Formats: sequence, C-alpha cells, structure tokens
Amino acid sequence: MSNFLESVLDSSVGRSLMKQVLPKSIPLRRYTPSEPTFFSGRVLLGAGDNAALTRRILHNLQASAAELFYPAAARGAATIVAAAEELGIRVTGIDCSPEMNEKFDALIFDASGFADTTELNQLYYFFHPVMRKLNSNGRVIVLGRPHMQAGSGEQAAAMRALEGFSRSVAKEIGKKSATCQALYVENGAEANLDAPLRFILSARSAYVDGQVFQVRKAADIDCPDWHQPLAGKVALVTGASRGIGEAIARTLARDGARVLGLDIPPAAAELEQVMAAIDGEVLLADISSAEAPQLISDKLQAMGGGDIIVHNAGITRDKTLANMPEHWWNMTIDINLSAEERINHVLLEQDTLNHNGRIICVSSMNGIAGQAGQTNYAASKAGVIGYVQYMADPLMERGITINAVAPGFIETAMTDAIPVITREIGRRLNSLSQGGQPVDVAETIAFFANPASGGVSGNIVRVCGQSLVGA
Repeated sequence: MSNFLESVLDSSVGRSLMKQVLPKSIPLRRYTPSEPTFFSGRVLLGAGDNAALTRRILHNLQASAAELFYPAAARGAATIVAAAEELGIRVTGIDCSPEMNEKFDALIFDASGFADTTELNQLYYFFHPVMRKLNSNGRVIVLGRPHMQAGSGEQAAAMRALEGFSRSVAKEIGKKSATCQALYVENGAEANLDAPLRFILSARSAYVDGQVFQVRKAADIDCPDWHQPLAGKVALVTGASRGIGEAIARTLARDGARVLGLDIPPAAAELEQVMAAIDGEVLLADISSAEAPQLISDKLQAMGGGDIIVHNAGITRDKTLANMPEHWWNMTIDINLSAEERINHVLLEQDTLNHNGRIICVSSMNGIAGQAGQTNYAASKAGVIGYVQYMADPLMERGITINAVAPGFIETAMTDAIPVITREIGRRLNSLSQGGQPVDVAETIAFFANPASGGVSGNIVRVCGQSLVGA
C-alpha cells in the first residue's frame, strides 16, 4: 500500500484522472560509489562584469568530467576565456538562443562582480535562452558575494536579489527534478568554495533545492578523495539505531569514517546490528542524563578524539499547547536541544573534538515554519538553529565548524504510517514533487563533515526538495 497511488499514476486511466492533482515525478539521480568524479556532463558557464569567482569555478570543473561551454557573445565571455587559458582548460564558445539544439546538465553564473541592480539584467540574458535546455536532474548555481559585506546599498541589493532569483528558478525547474542553489562567497574565501560547489553540482545533493550556502574565509584545505573524504576520521552519531540516524552512520562509514553509534539501551539490539555492519562501535546512553556528556567524551578520547559530532537523536511529543502535559514540554526541549548544548560544552571544554572538527545538528523545517501541535518540538528545533548560528564565530576561531540540516518530508517508517492520501499529497508539497530518503539528509551531513568544508559554518540547509512550507 505504501506506493498505491504511484501504481495508479502509472496506469493510463490514473494518469488522465490524477496527473493534475498528484503529478508523477522524475526519479532523482543519487550518488553511487561507481561514479568516477563529482560531476559528468555539459556545463554552460556565464560571468557578469568584474566576475571574481570564475577562475575558481573552472579550477573545480577541471577536476570533473565536465564538457565546458560559454555564451560567446555575452559580456563576461572574455573573463571566462582568460581564466580557462590560464588553467589550460578547453571551453567552447556557442551562440545561445531558444532555437539551439544543445542541452546542458548544469548552468552556472558568476554574479560576484555585480556593482548595482542595473546589472541584474545579465541574469536574464544568460538564463532566458537556455532555461528549456536544462536536462532532467540538472543543476543551476548562481554565485555572488554576501550582501552585508557589499560596498554600497545598491550592490547589497543586487547581491540579495540573487537569492530571490535562485529560489524562483528552483521552483520553475523542479518538475525536471533539477535543482537551483545560491552560493555566496566572502572576499578572500575563494579557495573555500570548492567543497560546497562540488557538493551542489553532484548527485549527493539530489534533494537539496532552493537553498543558500554561505562560504566564509578559513584555512585552505584541498578537497580529499571524492569517494572516501572522511578516511581516518572518528564520528559520533546519536540516535544511530534506525531511520535517519542509521542512514547517517552508514553514509559516514561509507565515506571512510570510524563511527561511534549512540542510542538508548532499549535500542541496543538494533544499534549493535547497524554498527556491526559498518565496523562501528556502540555506546548505550540516554543523552539527556547527567552522566552522558562525560561518557561520550571518555569514549571519543579512547578512540583518539572526535572529528565529527552529529546530534541526530530527538523525540516528538505532539499536542496543542492547551492540552500539552508539562513533562512532554520539558522532555522535548531537554532531549532535542539542551542535551546537545551540554554534550558540546564538555567536548569543547575537554578538547575532545579535534582540530578542524565538525559539529552538525539536525533541526527541522518545522523549526523554521512552525506547526500546529508542535510548539515544543518547533521551539527545540528553532533553538538548534539559533545555537548553530551563534556558535559559528567562536568555534571558527578554534578551527571548528558548526552547521545544521533541516529535513522536510523524508520517507521513513513514521511517514509510512501516514494515511495514504495524506502521504501522497505530502510527498508532493515541494518543488521536486516527491519525498526524500534518509540518505539525502546523510549526504548533506557528510558534506558538512568534509575536511575541505572549513569555510562552511553557521549554515542551515534544508533537505526538503524546496518544500512549500517555510522559507
């Protein structure tokens, strides 16, 4: 029954009756270890006046299996050609028009040089002729500078406009299971855009759509092996026995990490099975207990210190505020939020987290948008966001990053229990018209954990297919 309406949509009668209400989606192409590199396909690259990120973009594409093109008559063509010649990369100039036969797997535009809002028309001139030329599962990326670091109000307006533009493009191309993101790079952080650019272009970001990535200046670390970026790292995953937590543990292990899986004693059998499958280690504890932070610190220190801390464990206790028992409120806040703060405090105080460490928290789109009957849960998940954003600056001074993911409709045993009609509608309340998989959340966490992601801190990335709920 879990895919009953999908089978109906596959029938001729079902398609004619229901396609307008429940459109059938194009399957997302997700990462497999057999892929030779982070991207393969045809890329059309554009650049605005005074574009400053083009060379670094090409530097990354040079490490992929991309075939590169640029609009020969565009204003930024000379910038692209000069950067390509400097790097020894072949780029082919083409005449772009709605009538051309070429198709592309990625459209990338460097808008970092826009000085004011009059230059926004360059977005139109680049994208308008080629929007119908994007293949399914394609990628669109717009790059700029953080608007709060602009040199004038006019430039700030132009940079902030890129976010509204990219979110709207994402909604227009979602029916192709294609995605669009905005990537803002601080001045001096050009070398730190490598990891986020590669993630966004890759199939690892299949269910990340309409998001904004902020890149800050940090130590320049070369991107590690694409398939084993976490080799030699030690990762703690709380709530690792099943669902999203299990997917996180398996994905980090796949990427080379040694995983310490934590869960409550009643989940011992499931946790031991998962850890045995990935050669991980088991720690049974209630994260809200007074002794849990020290237990975690001691275990990680025995493993050589922690490199990656993933706060995934959490609960829901849903009732309207008028009907909610006091202990449901307190339990939800304590487990979902306060316990994470206590654990981090001990790990940081005792230097259990290694240099270039990563802290990654699991929030929720309901922490952004709110939800009736979830005042406790939404408050806890919004608190996670506030904590992550506040802690980003002091932790970066110690060479540590902190970020959060906010999942949307992710297919789990919990969503399988939703009535079929409600579930099928819920799956489609996003630009990609489908639910995500636990691995989609795990892939974004693995990106945050990447040693080369040192310039990515304080980011809240929704893994929701650009849900229609919230920002």
